[in-house]
Amino acid sequence: MFGLFSLIVALEGVVGNGLVLWNLGLHIKKGPFSVYLLHLAASDFLFLSCHVGFSVAQAALGIQDTLYFVLTFLWFVVGLWLLAAFSVERCLSDLFPACYQGCRPRHASAVLCALAWALSLPAVLLPANTCGLLRTSVRPLVCLCYHVASVAWLLLLAFVACVAGVVLFVWVACCSTCPRPRFYGIVLGMLLLLFFCGLPLVLYWSLRPLLNFLLPIFSPLAMLLACVNSSSKPLIYLTSGRKPGKRDPLRVVLRRALEEGTGQGTGIVLPMGRL
Repeated sequence: MFGLFSLIVALEGVVGNGLVLWNLGLHIKKGPFSVYLLHLAASDFLFLSCHVGFSVAQAALGIQDTLYFVLTFLWFVVGLWLLAAFSVERCLSDLFPACYQGCRPRHASAVLCALAWALSLPAVLLPANTCGLLRTSVRPLVCLCYHVASVAWLLLLAFVACVAGVVLFVWVACCSTCPRPRFYGIVLGMLLLLFFCGLPLVLYWSLRPLLNFLLPIFSPLAMLLACVNSSSKPLIYLTSGRKPGKRDPLRVVLRRALEEGTGQGTGIVLPMGRL
C-alpha cells in the first residue's frame, strides 16, 4: 500500500519539480538564494525520478536490489546539504544584513551548491560500498567507521538546518521590524517538511538492518514521507506566490514567490551576478 502511494506522490512531484526547473532555470532571473532552490528542485527531481524508475523496475522484474535504495538516497542527501546551506545563509542575511552584504564572496551560492553535489557522493557511496550495499563483500570495521561518520554528518546537517530555521522564525516573529515577506514562508515550510517527512529516511539509513528486522513497514513508510517532502516544495512555492482571486501564469507566481531570493524588499541588495 505504501509503495503505491509513494509512487503516485513521486509522479506528481516529478511533474511539479520539473515545472520549477523549467521556469526557474530558463525563464526567471536567478538571485543568490533562488540558486539554492534551483538546485533543490534538481535534487528532488532526481530523487523522485529514481524512485519511480526503480519502483517500476522492481514491480516488473520482481528484483529487490539495495543498489536502488543507495542511488535514490544519494539525491536525497544532496537535497539535505543544499537545504542546510540555504537555511544558514538565509538566516545570516537577515540577522547581519550589513556584514553579510559586504563580506559575502562572489558566486558563493554556486560554489556551495557544487560542493553539496560533490561531497554527497563519498558521504553515501563509501559506507554503502564497505557495508555490502553495492557489492557482496563486507568489511565490518571499515563499514562501521564509514557508516558512523556518514550518519553523524547527516544528522549534523539536519540539526544545522533546523536550528537556522528556528532562529530565523524567532527573529522574524519577535525581533525584526520589517514586514514578513513571502520568502520566509518558503524557508520555514521546507524545514517543517524536513523535520516531519525527511528525517525518517535519515533514521532508516542510520539503522537499516535493525529496522528491517524489527519493523519491516518502516522502510516503505519512510520512503513515502520522503516523497511527500520532495513533492511538496513546488506546492509551497505556488501557495506563497499566488494572490487570492487571481489566476496568474506559473512563471509569474514563481517569480512573485521567489522575489525575496533576489534581495527585494528586505533591505539586502545583492547584485544578480553574485551567485
